[in-house]
Amino acid sequence: MANNNYVPLFETKQVKGRLFFRCIAAPIFLGICFIVMYRVMFFPVGGKAERWTWIGLFLSELWFCLYWFLTTVSRWNSVYRLPYSDRLSQRFGKELPGIDIFVCTADPLMEPPSMVVNTVLSVMAYDYPPEKLSIYLSDDGGSDLTFYAMLEAANFSKTWLPFCKKLKVEPTSPEAYFRTASEPVNAEEWLSVKKLYDGMKMRIEATTKLDRIPDYIRKQHKGFHEWDFITHKHDHQTILQILIDGRDTNAVDIEGNPLPTLVYLAREKRPQYHHHFKAGAMNALIRVSSRISNGPIILNVDCDMYSNNSKSIKYSLCIFMDEEKGDEIAYIQFPQKFNNLTKNDIYGSSFRVIQQLELAGLDANGGPMYIGTGCFHRREALCGKQYEKNYKVDWKKLNDTKANESASLLEETCKVLASCSFEHNTPWGKEMGLKYGILVEDIITGLSIKCRGWKSMYLNPEREGFLGVAPTTLLQLLVQHTRWAEGHLQIFLSRYCSLVYGYKRIPLKLRLAYCPFNLWAANCLATLYYVVVPCLFLLKGFSLFPKISSPWVVPFVYVALVHRAYSLGEFLWCRGTFRGWCNDQRVWLFNRTTSYFFAFFQTILKLLRYSQLTFALTAKVSDENISKRYEQELIEFGATSPMFDILATLAMLNLFGSFGAIKMVILDADEDFKVLDQFGLQILLCLVLVTVNLPVYQALFFQKDNGKMPSSVTYKSIIFALLACTVAMY
Repeated sequence: MANNNYVPLFETKQVKGRLFFRCIAAPIFLGICFIVMYRVMFFPVGGKAERWTWIGLFLSELWFCLYWFLTTVSRWNSVYRLPYSDRLSQRFGKELPGIDIFVCTADPLMEPPSMVVNTVLSVMAYDYPPEKLSIYLSDDGGSDLTFYAMLEAANFSKTWLPFCKKLKVEPTSPEAYFRTASEPVNAEEWLSVKKLYDGMKMRIEATTKLDRIPDYIRKQHKGFHEWDFITHKHDHQTILQILIDGRDTNAVDIEGNPLPTLVYLAREKRPQYHHHFKAGAMNALIRVSSRISNGPIILNVDCDMYSNNSKSIKYSLCIFMDEEKGDEIAYIQFPQKFNNLTKNDIYGSSFRVIQQLELAGLDANGGPMYIGTGCFHRREALCGKQYEKNYKVDWKKLNDTKANESASLLEETCKVLASCSFEHNTPWGKEMGLKYGILVEDIITGLSIKCRGWKSMYLNPEREGFLGVAPTTLLQLLVQHTRWAEGHLQIFLSRYCSLVYGYKRIPLKLRLAYCPFNLWAANCLATLYYVVVPCLFLLKGFSLFPKISSPWVVPFVYVALVHRAYSLGEFLWCRGTFRGWCNDQRVWLFNRTTSYFFAFFQTILKLLRYSQLTFALTAKVSDENISKRYEQELIEFGATSPMFDILATLAMLNLFGSFGAIKMVILDADEDFKVLDQFGLQILLCLVLVTVNLPVYQALFFQKDNGKMPSSVTYKSIIFALLACTVAMY
């Protein structure tokens, strides 16, 4: 197509407020310079302990400055993409590519089959030609309960898909739709479909609760015979069943329209073989799908991330199929958003600023990270292809790639592709597919793709593309962040560190933009130092900050106030609330002092080979009482954990420090408040930390339900805090 006739399928626009952000960043940098000057010029000449404490605080502040610089670089020039799906339809008509959709689940207890079914049904109902859709479920739990749920989904889809098309249903997850939609005026069909869904859901949940498939159901499908040979979920043969063969003319819905292909896969598991967690499951799906449907575009979603926007495929194709810029794009990442957030986001799970500004900043610098879900991939790039400058895609040629064999023959021939030994002495997990060896395999996979010359883009439409389930207890959140932070730090300390691995392969700004995420865990040391040491030295009577009457107090106050005020403004601009921002700051502190702390030391132990790589699933269900407290926005502390020991001890330490400071100020009232002048910033820091920890005190002393802090944690925190204060005072 000639350039003068070229009409883009998407548009790139600058995020608003960039100039204001830069105007704020410049004086903050100046204030940081003055803080560094103060630490150098007023280095104490007294005792050895005071000097080392001063050095420790100086190093902590230098770390905060470095981290702020890295974050600022990543957000210096943020952009967003605006796709035009109407142009896509006009230009390509029916010549749209096949799409293979991967849904991954691993445990029917932590990820209930009823939830998995809703995700599968939601992606089957995309606003896209059904004959071009192929959905693959990877069941790493090897559960016949999940297989049964998929059979139910295959049957219900015959009614659900035409219903979605007729009423233009959004979202296309039945559970989410019927939970939020109001009954229409002409409700007969609506009630009929809802009744069918409720019946399906009841049967799936009944078998899940029973924890076995009744004999009369097992006789209804040949696939159940596969479980006759299984003794353990980590020791079984490959189970591959094509539940709906989209090529079959009889595979139609109740209105005679074709259905998407639906495939169930439980890859082979043997105790003597490492299965490589989700990365191994994805690679097995890539190989199996290449024989059955071989769609040039792959979408992967977690089993709890249902489709919330039926046009997501077309939005992504606007980028992939753009004649001028699309051929260099390897993957398109959607943000990870959640449908169960409370009004004020009690656990800070929305990542508002990260998703709207920081990932958009990575996009401007060369492309966002691949975050493991809600991502559309070019199959060739995911399978290790090197990008070439003059690379052009022949979409028409790629459209005719489906297998010609029968479904039963494909089931047998494809099993070897999901066997344990298939990857032995092959590039899979190294140069092909998702990479192995690090907890956050998605991040290094995306980085390695970009280092092969490809680019990626970030798509954040007004209506969210995907919605998942956020943690509903504090411990779930901390465990999840421990895994993320540990994986990111492993990357930074490995050969996949963006600064090293990306050298001369990707732009410097993109290499730097990866670092704030890779260094999450490293924040723990400086944060813990700032939380603990100023409080203890306040009791000791040693000032670590300039006097209130000194002009040197200005840079400290300016940097702290302006930085936090701008943070609040950003959060509100990203459609958050003031209380939501307060919760976000609290969770930020909790993560840095607990989950990041454990992630940091677990990573060090693994580097020293004192620990092995593990993968922790986050539960997607909670009991009724926990859910009720979550909806009331009460933080859940009702579990015994070393993380809660640390949180409670730090909270009590700053409470005792505040009491000591108040006592000092009262006793000094007759001396023109010299104590307040000398220790004003330290006292303020203690009081701020006490305010942040108010929910912890409530859980320690006032909460009476099962969400309160365990008594053992309360006693330990008081004893540890008193011991620390006593040692500091003598």
